[in-house]
Amino acid sequence: MPEKRKSKISASRKLMLKSLMVAKAKEELEQEMEEKEEQKAKYLEEKSPSLQISGMSLSELQTLCQELHAKIDAVDEERYDIEAKVLRHRKDKLTHISDIKVLDLRGKFKRPNLRRVRVSADAILRSLLGSKHKVSLDLRANLKSVKKEDVEKEKTVEVSDWRKNVEAMSGMEGRKKMFDVEKGANQ
Repeated sequence: MPEKRKSKISASRKLMLKSLMVAKAKEELEQEMEEKEEQKAKYLEEKSPSLQISGMSLSELQTLCQELHAKIDAVDEERYDIEAKVLRHRKDKLTHISDIKVLDLRGKFKRPNLRRVRVSADAILRSLLGSKHKVSLDLRANLKSVKKEDVEKEKTVEVSDWRKNVEAMSGMEGRKKMFDVEKGANQ
């Protein structure tokens, strides 16, 4: 059995070192936050100096408002452009990550090289239909036979003058005749 090594540092010493590391990290974090606040304040002073509006006339106030609106529009456009870039970057990054995952999955399976195989129609039908398929391709054997006499009987339909039919069926008597004929055909 392999022997377990004893650590050279005692548990109390480890705990003390961890607490010192946490304290140092906390100090660095606080210092970083202060630096960010200072940078933010400096940026705001640069971009928006304090306004002295006391003693200004109405026209001067209006021009000042127009200038402020123009600056606000410029900042909004800049903010929108930055947001669009960030979103595009995220989308590109996500697609890149998904492409990498797909390539990783593809790489695990090797595709074999496919070869052309010549197969006859009989072999294809035999594989599809199984034992039902006969080797000979006699397609006419399965067709339905139609007798010419039946076709000629169907063609000989009485052709009468349509005007007589319309005159006979006009009015209520014609409707009654049609109803009687349909009733007789259904029974």
